[in-house]
Amino acid sequence: MIQRVVERAKQSKYLSDVVVATDDARIYDHVISLGAKAVMTTSDHPSGTDRCFEALTKLNQTYKYIINIQGDEPMLEPEQIDGLAKILLDGEVELATQIASVDDAETLWSEGEVKVVLNEKSEAMYFSRSVIPYIKNKPKEEWYLHHPFWRHVGMYAYRADVLEKLTKLPLASLEKAESLEQLRWLQAGFTIQCVPTKYNSYCVDTPEDLKALLPMIS
Repeated sequence: MIQRVVERAKQSKYLSDVVVATDDARIYDHVISLGAKAVMTTSDHPSGTDRCFEALTKLNQTYKYIINIQGDEPMLEPEQIDGLAKILLDGEVELATQIASVDDAETLWSEGEVKVVLNEKSEAMYFSRSVIPYIKNKPKEEWYLHHPFWRHVGMYAYRADVLEKLTKLPLASLEKAESLEQLRWLQAGFTIQCVPTKYNSYCVDTPEDLKALLPMIS
């Protein structure tokens, strides 16, 4: 799975480097055996964002932006990375992430799907496991038909100087309530640019997840 993610990430038109950050020696050794780059990090990071920053400090090279790609998503598409990377070219974006439209009630009402509301600049106003916004005077099973709902797709891009600042922020009340680290950033006043993607996100957390994905993998 790691090999597949690395190979697909390397097909991106915009990435200058692909590095696997891990605290597992087995993963590190496997990645190195593939001829790819890897960095060993400590095992006590509270989030992937903190792990990204440690990896960055251990690389002897300067990067303006870092894109956090999940190693447990074997269906990753290079175009998905490029869609996020394109908006970084002006150097002004602090943070960016991907979103996808919600087209059915089951997805909308799933607490496992994080919803996001946007301002007119496609910047995140809030993320929640609850359905936002509330649609008044409409049956709940029809809400997705009466408003453009968005769900969060877990790929982040950080400007390098902002990434360092994020790792120094204390736990915030909104983050604690929803268990969503991006709420810490919003509550601290950072701006998160959201980029629509047509690609679905498939995470492999269990052997059953992998079994369900195998028929889709060519």
